Amino acid sequence: MFSYTDPVEALLGYRSWLLRQGQDWAGHTLAEGRKHGKSVVARLAGIEDREQAAALVGADIGVDRHRLPAAGEGEYYWADLEGLEVRHRDGQRLGRVVRMLATGANDVMVVQAAGEPGREILIPFVPSMYILNIDVAERVIDVDWEWD
Repeated sequence: MFSYTDPVEALLGYRSWLLRQGQDWAGHTLAEGRKHGKSVVARLAGIEDREQAAALVGADIGVDRHRLPAAGEGEYYWADLEGLEVRHRDGQRLGRVVRMLATGANDVMVVQAAGEPGREILIPFVPSMYILNIDVAERVIDVDWEWD
């Protein structure tokens, strides 16, 4: 599995997982797991053979929000950033964050361009350089990013 936690094995600290296939979430219990290279290998209770495991390939893994630690100062859960309005430093609305990407060097915000269906703007999530301000309560992110 690929884990978006930092460190990747932090996912193993949660015994109750939610797996999403399509639009449906289902609860599962972690039986055992370990870090394996840059990913995680795990066995879920009740999943006893390869066919059952193969049926879960591609599923998203989640954890109930109330089980997660509070984000520290200047830290954000991706779920809290998705849906926020993105504004250029001059006040012009660029669009909304539709998802986040992990690229290795830094995370990237994928922004659905305002008034341009299908067009996405990729903005490196680098605070103090491109990300000027994040106000989760006001649901806005101010950026210093030039676009074409």
